[in-house]
Amino acid sequence: MARDSLFPLALLGFYGLAFGIAAFGAGPPAFDDHPGQLYRLWHVLTRGPAPWAWNPDWWAGYPELQFYPPGFAYLGALLQRASVNSLSVATAYQAIVWIAYLAPGLTTFLALARVLRSGWLALPGAFVALTLSAGISSGVEGGVHVGMLGARLAWALIPLLLLVLVPWIEHGGRPARAAALVVAAIVLTHPAALPTAATLIVVGALVRPPRRTRLAGALLILILAAALTAFWTLPLLLRIENTRALAWGEAPAIGGFGVALAFLALLGLARARAAGTAGLAVALFPWAMACVVVADRLALEPLGIHWLPANRVVDGAWIAFILAASLGWSGARRIPAPSVPEGDAQPRPRVSRRELLTGLAGVILALAVSWPGQRTLTLWPRAADWPSLASIERGLRLPDLWAALRDAPAGRVLFVRSAVPLVYGSQGHREWYRPHTHVTALAPVFSSRAIVNGTFTHPSPIAALTYRGDAGPGAISRLVEQLDGVSLFGRPLDALDPETFARYAETLGISVVVAIDEDAVRLSFLEGSRAFARRASPAPFLIYLRRDAVALPRAVGSGRWTVTLAGGRDAWVSTRTAYYPLWRARVDGAPIETRRGSDGDLEVKLDPGGHARVVDLDYRPGAPEICGLVVTAGGVVGLVAFRRRAKAA
Repeated sequence: MARDSLFPLALLGFYGLAFGIAAFGAGPPAFDDHPGQLYRLWHVLTRGPAPWAWNPDWWAGYPELQFYPPGFAYLGALLQRASVNSLSVATAYQAIVWIAYLAPGLTTFLALARVLRSGWLALPGAFVALTLSAGISSGVEGGVHVGMLGARLAWALIPLLLLVLVPWIEHGGRPARAAALVVAAIVLTHPAALPTAATLIVVGALVRPPRRTRLAGALLILILAAALTAFWTLPLLLRIENTRALAWGEAPAIGGFGVALAFLALLGLARARAAGTAGLAVALFPWAMACVVVADRLALEPLGIHWLPANRVVDGAWIAFILAASLGWSGARRIPAPSVPEGDAQPRPRVSRRELLTGLAGVILALAVSWPGQRTLTLWPRAADWPSLASIERGLRLPDLWAALRDAPAGRVLFVRSAVPLVYGSQGHREWYRPHTHVTALAPVFSSRAIVNGTFTHPSPIAALTYRGDAGPGAISRLVEQLDGVSLFGRPLDALDPETFARYAETLGISVVVAIDEDAVRLSFLEGSRAFARRASPAPFLIYLRRDAVALPRAVGSGRWTVTLAGGRDAWVSTRTAYYPLWRARVDGAPIETRRGSDGDLEVKLDPGGHARVVDLDYRPGAPEICGLVVTAGGVVGLVAFRRRAKAA
């Protein structure tokens, strides 16, 4: 990076650091999804990095990171372990929040400074990437405030991929193997950004001849990335029936700011050839991404393919338009191609007054467009909107809740709501989107109790059972916050009768139910129950305890669990844990049959009758998991061979 880029980069970094200190400098944030994301980091640190590692604490058990991108949790665990455990889990998570916030601005700056040969011309685009919200999941609001860290980190990797690809785009030859590593990181962090990465690589291959050879090089990069991530993606694809797609979300929206970016991107397209081959790739990138988003929305989603929803893929189009709009705003001029490889000393003229004024004017214009409502760009945080975990613990008296749960009868805790509202008041404030926190997702950490519900929308079949009353196939199409205080197990709270609730409670091993005071008038299924009774509880929580404890599977070793069950009139008995193909069951050392129950639970076949039997449950990786590890090992070997061959060439 040229020395004259350091000052604009310092300005960007200073602004980002000031925002971060004001927003989450006092401790890890706990607004909305953050507590659940913190739990996932804790899961990796305590149960290991294997994606299929069983999490017994949520939703009657689930392989938590097999069906949720594990990249951000791996990064946090790496930081925590690299500190030789001197960083607490909460501090490591706070560091990830910092990285997620700053990364899009920094990577966009580096990519644009390389393409435009000017840090000042790169500054407006980097500032927009750093501060953009605009309703997208990777923006400041969605990716940092709400807590969708994986989406924002993957978004930040797209400009980094461009930076890695620029020498290949400009000079030809073989793409750097770092491109495969970046694409692999994107897949592990948020697969919805994979179409963006693949589109950028293909566009980079097509902007100069020989296109067939370059497309082969692009395909090799994607194959290497697929191999490197096979330890996660192969079991994900082969076990996909054991999860539920999350299909909530509105159609992608553009808005006035998006139209302005598109206009500048068109201007950049007209000026692209003056900026060299890399500039042409940047100029074509957003229009290729627009085609991808339209195809996803109009072709794939109507067919029921919800795994890469258009409202998530559109984030990639936003970053592509930011990059191309920077090209249009800069007034790209002919830049001599460097005669030496990138990274060697390159003569660079001093920054011109035009570059300085163009860069500052771009930032000022972005500020002017966004300042009135601060909805497109999030320019400064209000302290009340960014509560820390410590402040929420104090405000909701959570230590008292954790203590009450620890003293409750054995069994799982069912939270009637997924979240606890942070705003109370008139009926006008009772919409589902009012400020809230899923802090109850941390109950397993602070009370050592397994939970059902109490966290954000989740792809588990047991979550689908809780949301809609069945665990069968089909996407989860509503945000769980929209169900809070409205329904449970697919039935309105007012219409849920004690008998129906008792059946679900038995299957899921529920011994404690936690509601909040707003729901008191709709809890007839508990008030009329003979099995549950209300107990003293800290406001705003209401706690109902089962009169008898419930036996749940108990861990007795690595991958080994045991539970005592009595056979009934039916030979098939629920183990009160979620079904997954990796479970095997034995009685007295002899294997017994297992199956998925109608409620998504693991059932074992016992002899009919009331005789209690000790059932041993084994949880071990299967063929897809082992094959995925082997393919990833092959990918590492291939990456090394790719590098050696490139040096030989």
